[in-house]
Amino acid sequence: MGLLNLLRKLKSKPDQEVRILLLGLDNAGKTTILKHLASEDISQTTPTQIYVIDSADKKRFEETGEELSELLAEDKLVGVPFIVFANKQDLLTAESADKISDALGLLTIRDRPWQIQGCSALTGKGIQEGMEWVIKSVNTRGKLK
Repeated sequence: MGLLNLLRKLKSKPDQEVRILLLGLDNAGKTTILKHLASEDISQTTPTQIYVIDSADKKRFEETGEELSELLAEDKLVGVPFIVFANKQDLLTAESADKISDALGLLTIRDRPWQIQGCSALTGKGIQEGMEWVIKSVNTRGKLK
């Protein structure tokens, strides 16, 4: 199933508004991931956060962890599901998604659904799997309302 089909699933419920927030530090690969997702206008965008991290930039893991913690503490985003795209997995210097999860302390987060997905925005590998989780999360959240 292509990304376009996944995004169409999000739009298939006209009474359900879906908002997806795509964030990350500079040079993490947000724009490249967005290009993979934006082949069609998505005007119907339940809140979901996508946080992109550069898996090869170990020096910035602490900084990105602090930014992510601040983001998750925002009043308007409490309980909102999020996915971390551990980008640049195509590079030999990239840390694994498991190591990044440990570095960011993701296992301590219990107030919302979350997922970490290794990916390469350059090749597209892992993005579809991550977006499938986003859609599942949005659909589950919609049923809980």
